[in-house]
Amino acid sequence: MFPLLLNKAVSRLWPNRRRPPAAAGRRPRGRRRKRINLALQGGGAHGAFTWGVLDQLLTDGRIAIDGISGTSAGALNAVMLADGLARGGAQDARNHLADFWRAASFGGHLPELQRSVVERLFSFVPRPGAAVPPWLGAFSQLWSPYDLNPLNINPLKELIERFVDFELIRADSDRPLFISATNVRTGEPRVFSRAEITAEVVMASACLPLLFRAVEIEGESYWDGGYSNNPPLLPFIRAPADADLLIVQINPRERDKVPVNAREIMSRTNEITFNAAQSAELRTIDLINRLIDQGWLRRGAGNGGCRGLRLHRIVMADAGETFSPHSRLNNDFEFFERLHKLGQRATRRFLDTHFDDIGERSTIDDVADLPAEVA
Repeated sequence: MFPLLLNKAVSRLWPNRRRPPAAAGRRPRGRRRKRINLALQGGGAHGAFTWGVLDQLLTDGRIAIDGISGTSAGALNAVMLADGLARGGAQDARNHLADFWRAASFGGHLPELQRSVVERLFSFVPRPGAAVPPWLGAFSQLWSPYDLNPLNINPLKELIERFVDFELIRADSDRPLFISATNVRTGEPRVFSRAEITAEVVMASACLPLLFRAVEIEGESYWDGGYSNNPPLLPFIRAPADADLLIVQINPRERDKVPVNAREIMSRTNEITFNAAQSAELRTIDLINRLIDQGWLRRGAGNGGCRGLRLHRIVMADAGETFSPHSRLNNDFEFFERLHKLGQRATRRFLDTHFDDIGERSTIDDVADLPAEVA
C-alpha cells in the first residue's frame, strides 16, 4: 500500500505524459560523455555562483546535460542555459549566460524600467556600495507591492523575454525542464514542465512577495518557488534518460555560529526555510531508492515505475569563501565575476574528485537516516 501511495504522490508532482526520446547528437566522437541532470537552487545575486558552475560544466567537455530544474534565480539560470543549448550547444549557452549576468549587473545596459526591476530582484539599493536603508524592513511591512504598484507594472517579463526564446525551449523535446513556483492560495508547490514554461512562469518562480505582486497563471496566484520547492528534484525520478542528478546548492546547509542579533536570526530563518523542501525531497528520494532496491517499487521510468537517482551536490558554502547573507543583494558585476570564478573552481574540484563516481554511485552522504529495512 505504501509504495502505491508513494507512486501516486510522485505522479501528482509530475503527471504521466508521453515521454520524449533520449537526447541525441550530444555525444562526442570516441569517448562517451557522462550524462547529468541539473537542479539549480535560488539565492538572489548568489546565483552568479551557479553561472560559474554551469560555465565550467559546459567548458569541461566530458559532461552532457540532460534535464534541468530551477527555482527563483536558479530558474533564470535554467532558462538561460536551456535557451543557449537549444540555439546551438555549449558555447552558445556559455555566451548566453555571460550576456545575461552582465546585463543584470549595475554595469549592464538595460532600459530604465528593466534596470529598476533587476535592482529590486538582486538589490534593495540604487547604487553600488550603498547601505541597505534601515527603514526598509518597517517600510515593507507598512506597504505591500499592491499599495505601491496598483497598475502592476513589472518589466521583469520584458527582461526575460529579451534573453529567452520560449518557443525554442518548448520545442527542445530532448531536454526535460522544470521550474517551480508556490501557489499562494494553497501553499503547495507547482512544478511547471518544459511545455508549460513561459515568461510568466519564470516571473512567478522569482516572485518575492514583498517586492512583487503575485503572478497569476491559469487563474491561480504564485509566489517564489523557494518557499515550497527549491529546486525541484522529484520530477527526475520519471525522467526518460538514465542520468545522475547534480544539485547546485546556494543556501548554506549549516552555520557554525548561532545567530544572536535580529538581522542574523532573520537571515538564518530564511536559509532554513528555503532549504526545507529540498531536505524533504532528498529524504523521499533516498526512500524511493531503498524501495526500488528492495523490490517494493518497479525500476524504470515508464508504465508507473520510478528511476533510482544517484545524487551529487556542489555547495557554494564549500567553495572556500564565506559570504554574508546580505551579499545576496549585491549586483555589482565585479561581485558576480568573483562568484563566477568560485563556481568554476568548485566545479573543477568536484569533477576532479567525483567524475568517476558519476553514473556509478551517489556522493551525497548526509541524507537523513532512515531504517535499513522498509517493512
